Amino acid sequence: MPEVGLGTWRADEEGLLARTVKTAIALGYRHIDCAKFYGNQTEIGRALKEVDVPRKDLFITSKLWQNKHRPELVPGALDEILDELQLEYLDLLLIHFPYALRPEIANKDFTADDLDNVPIMDTWRAMEALVDSGKVRAIGVSNFNKTIIGKMLSQCRIVPAVNQIEIHPYNPSLELVSLCQENGIAVTGYCPLGGMKVSVMDDDVINKIAGVHACTPAQVALSWTLSRGIAVIPKSTNELRLKQNLHRVDLTSEELDMISNIKTRKRKVDPVNDLPELVWVVHDDIAECPLI
Repeated sequence: MPEVGLGTWRADEEGLLARTVKTAIALGYRHIDCAKFYGNQTEIGRALKEVDVPRKDLFITSKLWQNKHRPELVPGALDEILDELQLEYLDLLLIHFPYALRPEIANKDFTADDLDNVPIMDTWRAMEALVDSGKVRAIGVSNFNKTIIGKMLSQCRIVPAVNQIEIHPYNPSLELVSLCQENGIAVTGYCPLGGMKVSVMDDDVINKIAGVHACTPAQVALSWTLSRGIAVIPKSTNELRLKQNLHRVDLTSEELDMISNIKTRKRKVDPVNDLPELVWVVHDDIAECPLI
């Protein structure tokens, strides 16, 4: 899996995403991160058809949405993704979140009554069967905390290849990253620059280091994450920023420590903001996943 990929969440302006995907691939990106829930895979699929890079040289990730967790729905969900992306196989399919929604719930507006009681391992075993089918090269998870990962390890036939989680200097997730890496699970960091009210690019330490290297604060934040052995999938539709995000800055050990010692702790994504019953997704120190 290439260490720098293109994030595609909220890049849904008509035509802009297709141009961005083609530009990114022309610049050297080979990892494109997608998801059924993003609602833009059809446009990405059209763009992929128009690039000259062989399919085998691209790494395409997508994600299973929560309303497809029932085992009997998983194969069809993959087929929908492949149809939208106009692909014969995925390099990586992730379970987008560890909680399930009833099949008729197709958007992000839901209540506690819309949650579905599907054990994670039931969904995972259906995912394992997809690898056997050849339609998916690898499977993994996203937004899974250390408690869930720990319990999965003793039950799964195929260990998750990846755990995609929010990672940036304000949310380093030290224990979760260590658990994953110690058990052969690669980590991909989404929102590697924070975002909205959690922008690490305004941080004084990061800006000071950027000044020393004559680079952007984004490059510093991304390089810090990459130095931890974590892949990143920053999103941009600007060609210059796309090019800059590919360039890894050689930070000194002292600079890496300065970033690691930043005290601010914030995160952008937390399902508890949508539904209090989902407190366990991120905060496994105070609540456990009800269904594994």
